[in-house]
Amino acid sequence: MAPESTPKKEKKDKKRKSDAADLAASIKPQAVPPAEGTASAEAVAMEVDGEKALKKQKKEKKEKRKSLAAGDAEVDEDDKKAEFSVPLDAISPIASPLAPKKLSKKLFKVTKKASKARQLKRGVKEVVKAIRKGEKGLLLLASNITPVDVISHLPLLAEEAQGVEYVWVLSKEELGQAAGTKRATSCVLISATPAKKTTPKDGSAPKAGASAEDLAELKSSLEEVTEEVKKLESTAGIKY
Repeated sequence: MAPESTPKKEKKDKKRKSDAADLAASIKPQAVPPAEGTASAEAVAMEVDGEKALKKQKKEKKEKRKSLAAGDAEVDEDDKKAEFSVPLDAISPIASPLAPKKLSKKLFKVTKKASKARQLKRGVKEVVKAIRKGEKGLLLLASNITPVDVISHLPLLAEEAQGVEYVWVLSKEELGQAAGTKRATSCVLISATPAKKTTPKDGSAPKAGASAEDLAELKSSLEEVTEEVKKLESTAGIKY
């Protein structure tokens, strides 16, 4: 006959089983990385690289959006700085045809191109001299010049010359800025006649002229705005 288990022995057995269960629960199976060079290892590496590439792509897109937004803000800020307010009573009564805002912006852009290509005459003396020499192009006159007698003879001079169109713009400050000068400018002539290379008096080499690409681009832009200027008849209906 088997001996009956005592309460003391039962307690010991229960304690051993409880310790064994706690030990088994505490031991977690660890993932064994696949051996290097196997298909599983290559799959894991491809997955990791793909996640990295995706994160990098997202980061680049985010930075690009930020840079574009900053660039747009900078352009808007530059446009605001470039604008000058001209009171209506400051506009000369003889300023006709007067370019509207949209056309004025195009004219200023062409003026900048002409300045870069050295195809721009600034001020009354240079403009008069160029027209009398037979240069063709587009004459821009500032409508807020005081007294207007300073440039009042230029429209008539342009009408008498062949191949010269003229148009008025609102601001002498904007015109000077577009012409690349720090001061306001009363008038500029965007010359369609290629500038001749002059040899300096000291015998040094002449300065390099504009490239063929710059001249071609200027010619195209000048023809475009000149056609728009020809369609202007008067300042009636133009709102600023």
